[in-house]
This record gives sequence, structure tokens and C-alpha cells, in this order.
Amino acid sequence: MKLVLAIVNNDDSTVAASALTSAGFFVTRLSTTGGFLMVGNTTLLIGTEDESVSEVMEILHKHCVTRTQKSTPNASFGQGLNHGSLPREVKVGGATVFVLNVEDVKKL
Repeated sequence: MKLVLAIVNNDDSTVAASALTSAGFFVTRLSTTGGFLMVGNTTLLIGTEDESVSEVMEILHKHCVTRTQKSTPNASFGQGLNHGSLPREVKVGGATVFVLNVEDVKKL
């Protein structure tokens, strides 16, 4: 058994979770915040059998798209120095996916 942790953009989370649910997967959604852009994300938790991981990945790939946006990161370096004040284009969206081995599952 595997636990798939997928960090997705909030804009993609509803459609991705719906597609996974429609395909028969059980999905838990957690609200999370990324450390670089400091914007909201959704972390999807999907428990599945080993042979179904590729199907989960296909669904995530289809519904979690990358896009570019202008961003001004809030990075401060040193005391009182802010080197992140100029906006720049960054890629957002897509999914960062971790696949973890599950030793045991108990439903209580």
C-alpha cells in the first residue's frame, strides 16, 4: 500500500480531488501554505494500492497545470536588507508529489 501526498495549487485542488474521487480513490484535503511564495496550496492525501499509483499520477498530471505569474517574494537577507522587492515571473501550479510506503492501515 502507498500514501500519495500531492501538493497542488488551490486553483487546481477541487477539480483534481473530484477527478480522483470519480475514479474511486478516497481523498483527504489539507490547507497548506508554501514557504517560497507564501501562498495557499492544498495537500491531497490519497491512500492506494501499489498498482494504482500510476493512475493517481495520471489524474494529477491531467488536472494540475503549471502557469506563470508575477510574484514579489518576501525574502529578506541579512538585517534590514530586502532583495526580493522586484517582481519576477515564476512557475506555479502543477503538483509536487511524494509516494510513501505504508506499513499498516487501521480504520477505527
